[in-house]
Order: sequence, then C-alpha cells, then structure tokens
Amino acid sequence: MTTTVPGPDGRPRCGWCGTVPAFFPYHDNEWGFPVADDRRLFEKLCLESFQSGLSWRTILDKRENFRSAFDGFDFHKIAAYGDADVARLLADAGIVRHRGKIEAAINNAARAVALIEEAGSLAAYVWGFEPPARDLAAPQSQTTSAASVALSKDLKKRGWKFVGPTTIYAFMQAMGLINDHATGCVMRAEAARARAAFRKPV
Repeated sequence: MTTTVPGPDGRPRCGWCGTVPAFFPYHDNEWGFPVADDRRLFEKLCLESFQSGLSWRTILDKRENFRSAFDGFDFHKIAAYGDADVARLLADAGIVRHRGKIEAAINNAARAVALIEEAGSLAAYVWGFEPPARDLAAPQSQTTSAASVALSKDLKKRGWKFVGPTTIYAFMQAMGLINDHATGCVMRAEAARARAAFRKPV
C-alpha cells in the first residue's frame, strides 16, 4: 500500500494508518525508526510472532498486557520460564492465549541468550542482515525480501520458532532496518534522517 491519508495534523501518512486512529502515534514515533536495544528487538520479534494470523491492531491494543505478562520482555527471565508460567500465560485474557506462540516466545528467549553469547548483542546480529539500498523494492510493495528470507532461515537454523520470512519482513520494517514509509508520507524523511544518524551496532 503506497497511498497516503491525512494525519491528525493534516499532513500525509502511510495509508495503513487510516484504519485505526491508534496507528498514527505508533507510525509517527516507532515504525521504521532504527532500534539497537536488544530488549525492544526481542519484544518486536515476539509480538510479530504473536501477530501471525491476526491483525497488528489486536497486538498493539494488547501490547502493555504482553509487556506485563512477559516481564517487560526481559529474555533472560523468559528463558527460565517453566510449566507454571505457561499455565499462567494461557490463563491471561489480556494477551493472545496460543500455546504454540507462548512456548515459542520462551524457546526464542533461550535462543536469544545463546545468540548474544556468540554475537555480542541481538542488535549486532540483526543489523548484520540490513539489506543494501540497491536491493530495496518500492515502499510497501512486498511482504518478504531476500534479506527477510535470509534472516528467517538463519534464525530457524538456530532453533527459533514462528519467525517466517513474512514475520521477519514486518519486523525489519518496524525496527528501521528498511525505510518502508510510503513515498508521500511525511515520516519517510524523518525515518531517513534517523537512519542516517544511527550508529549500526557491531
């Protein structure tokens, strides 16, 4: 979707914001801006996994509940979750109660701890898959890419779950590994400036 809609200030935003008013602040303050914080990156990987088969509105509405239920997405704590935690989460009406996705989040937390021991940080690992500008398609014209396929494949090889290429592409869009704001969106230039000033983790 490359069309735009007027934002609260009358300036154009990506068309998908027009679906729900709550999308505007998320779009303006988070989506497409580069992130190097390991916990935020892990949170987004989890939330994108939970979104699979659902709408982002459902997940965004429940995001604070997810943060509370999953210890602020502290992956060191989540990696130590046991059967009692799974039961607690399955009983929590404030989140998406899907056993497979809950168990995947716990599994992925353990995989994140192992990955950080190897790569130094989740951020350094993830940003190693940032696609070069020459490989980028027109904004919002695809749902997977060569980079998302490569990252998905490598995560799966490391034992991660619910990290398919489409899920990973949405993660890359949101975390600023690509600037996928619509060409006419006022935030495209803002995201580009943030990316230009961003120090890529190594």
